[in-house]
Amino acid sequence: MTDRTNRELDTREKQERPKQWRPPDALPEPDKQEGYAYRWIRVSLLNSNDPRNISTRLREGWEPVKIEEQPKYKLLAGSDSRFKDNIEIGGLLLCKTPSELVDQQQAYYANVTKQQAEAVDNNLMRQSDPRMPIFNERRSSVSFGKGQ
Repeated sequence: MTDRTNRELDTREKQERPKQWRPPDALPEPDKQEGYAYRWIRVSLLNSNDPRNISTRLREGWEPVKIEEQPKYKLLAGSDSRFKDNIEIGGLLLCKTPSELVDQQQAYYANVTKQQAEAVDNNLMRQSDPRMPIFNERRSSVSFGKGQ
C-alpha cells in the first residue's frame, strides 16, 4: 500500500546555500521615502572642494538629506564635513529631490537627444545625391552563428 499523505502536510527543512562573502558597497543605499529620488552628489574630488558641481545640483532642485532622516548613517558620516547636519561619505553628499523633477529632467534630455539626432539626419540627407542616395536605417538586428 502506498502512502497517500497530502504534499502540503509533508514538510522538509529549507535547503539554503551557504552565504558567501562579498565586498561591501562603497555607498550604502538610503531608505527610500515615497515621492523622492535619491542621489549621491560630488562635493569634493581628491581632497579638493568642487563648489561648481554642488551649486549646479542645488540649483537643479537637489537638497541635502538631513542625518535625522537617515539615522543609520550616523556612524558613517564624516566629522570633518562642511555639511555638518547632512550625510557626506567620501566626498559625496546624499541628496534628494521630488520624483517629478527627475522625470521632467529625463524628458528634457530625451527631447534634446532626439533633436540632435534629427539634426544629424537632416544634415546627412542634405548631402545625399539622387544618383547615389544615402541609405539611413535606424534599426539593428541580432543574428546568431550557425555553429560549424
